Amino acid sequence: DLGERNVVQSAVSGPKDKTSDRVTLKKEIGLLSACAIIIGNIIGSGIFISPKGVLEHAGSVGLSLIVWVCGGGICALGSLCYAELGVTIPKSGGDYSYVTEIFGGLVGFLLLWSAVLIMYPTTLAVIALTFSNYVLQPAFQNCLPPFIATRLLATICILFLTWVNCSSVRWATRIQDVFTVGKLLALVLIIVVGLVQIFRGHYDALRPSTAFEFSEDPSVGQIALAFLQASFAYSGWNFLNYVTEEVVEPRKNLPRAIYVSIPLVTLVYTMTNIAYFSSMTPEELLASNAVAVTFGEKLLGMFSWVMPISVALSTFGGINGYLFTSSRLCFSGAREGHLPYFLAMIHLKNCTPIPALLLCCVATIVILCIGETHNLINYVSFINYLSYGVTIAGLLYLRKKRPNLARPIKVNMLVPISYLIFWVVLLGFSLYSEPVVCGLGMVIMLTGVPVYFLGVHWKNKPKWVYRLVERVTYRGQKLCYVVFPQEDPSETEPLTASKATD
Repeated sequence: DLGERNVVQSAVSGPKDKTSDRVTLKKEIGLLSACAIIIGNIIGSGIFISPKGVLEHAGSVGLSLIVWVCGGGICALGSLCYAELGVTIPKSGGDYSYVTEIFGGLVGFLLLWSAVLIMYPTTLAVIALTFSNYVLQPAFQNCLPPFIATRLLATICILFLTWVNCSSVRWATRIQDVFTVGKLLALVLIIVVGLVQIFRGHYDALRPSTAFEFSEDPSVGQIALAFLQASFAYSGWNFLNYVTEEVVEPRKNLPRAIYVSIPLVTLVYTMTNIAYFSSMTPEELLASNAVAVTFGEKLLGMFSWVMPISVALSTFGGINGYLFTSSRLCFSGAREGHLPYFLAMIHLKNCTPIPALLLCCVATIVILCIGETHNLINYVSFINYLSYGVTIAGLLYLRKKRPNLARPIKVNMLVPISYLIFWVVLLGFSLYSEPVVCGLGMVIMLTGVPVYFLGVHWKNKPKWVYRLVERVTYRGQKLCYVVFPQEDPSETEPLTASKATD
């Protein structure tokens, strides 16, 4: 580690005076871009393609709408907890940084290991494949697009957005802003068309007398699974916390972005589902594999092509958002010493984490080549949901362990406790209904234990290991033109109460 740091520091000391006062991550994410990151990462292809999962498990239109509203409420509880953690521990890296700060290196490394190894590459691969399928579908109307064609287009998309993110933080955030607006406009179109249908009297499925008609009495397990489907549609609400250090005035703008984005997404999701039911019977919705496309075919006539394009644009923006945030997770892990320090370096002029972005790109392309992405995504969902609960439990532990930390935002204790109760119930039913998937998810995470003790905890490695790492780091620096960033500790260290009053 020391040898590697020496290489890094020697590289930084040379060009530092020639470029600027400090080589560091640029703070270019204002309030609007912060909202776009949250909204853009939450709204992916799910709301356009398969809200039928919630209806299938809820058993009625009325209960499914209640689940969508309550799912947004649970998401809001979690985001309030993350807002407190984000302003108390203002580091990039989200869950990983908070868990490492609170519970120590091993627990943090396990989250990092599962995220870098499988969680984000798999999610990126699935979103990229969804994008390529919808772009190619018009050319293959009577059959599925060829396997090679979808993989090739998905790879081109990943490579292009990696290049954009390597070139400029501003370009990446502008893409996120534009495509987030595009997603919202597509959903607003669905909502407006649905409201027109309702005003014309087409709302039979929404009448109270029929909305709560159940084909069979719903069980607690089925309702829990409906909430689980909704919670997956809302995933991404914590992604702004991964780029905290690039947010302008994070202690102000991070919570503000959360307060604006989560209620907006909840409202849009609920109204979109109401619009679907204004023109489709529950049976039609359950039979559709792409709800928004079916909706467009029924109501938009010659403009039905708008819906597949909207899904493609939505997924394109989602890929950009996931690349932007997941690369910062690799960056944060490397800075803590849990990944090679080369991954914590940034470009000397563009100030972008090029090595971390390239790692995310390569890992995603490998997953695309494997092909079995949909089996992997089940394990990812469990690991992702597990990390939420561990992080929010850490908030309660931090309150007890370090009561003197200055907390610009301090949520009521009922907020994390309520979220954790809901989390335990959902996790319990997940384990009961899918024990093999959850078990394999845990196995994937626990494979990081020996890696942690060999790669991180073991300090007295043979000298040849350090020499090899130095050579690789040096050549990587020359190839990518990157250096280790110079930080201002006051921007990332938790504040004590005494510092906050100075």
